[in-house]
Amino acid sequence: MIEAKEIMRILPHAFPFLLVDRILEVEPGKRIVGIKNVTYNEPFFPGHFPGQPIMPGVLIVEAMAQTAGVLAFKSIPEEDQTNTKTNQKKAVYFLGIDHARFRKPVIPGDQLRFEIEVTRQRQSIWGFKGKALVDGKVVAEADLMAMMGEEK
Repeated sequence: MIEAKEIMRILPHAFPFLLVDRILEVEPGKRIVGIKNVTYNEPFFPGHFPGQPIMPGVLIVEAMAQTAGVLAFKSIPEEDQTNTKTNQKKAVYFLGIDHARFRKPVIPGDQLRFEIEVTRQRQSIWGFKGKALVDGKVVAEADLMAMMGEEK
């Protein structure tokens, strides 16, 4: 299990944009399972939508991408996680999204479960198939692409 502090060391995100609370399972180079506890005090709910809070689909996709980023980072050897010449930590950058589908609204009180699988990996480019589930039912899915690069 990977807790929030380690996730923050891996990803270049911070509150309120860190959208993954915990990693439950990791199989480097293959798959990852993460969670996000959706609470009413999320900063986007007052405006999306007043009186009927729904988590924006783009943020669900971003949370899947962040989970995929943790998988990519955990899939490379520890000695390759930092550039030896510049001493800069490597980072995972979101490159693209295809086939995004949203099946059901995500509301306060839901727990999102992200199930991400590697579909391809060549040099620094990664492909992923992602699903977001609530109570075992798919609420969103997408194909994601990312690139491992130098943190700026």
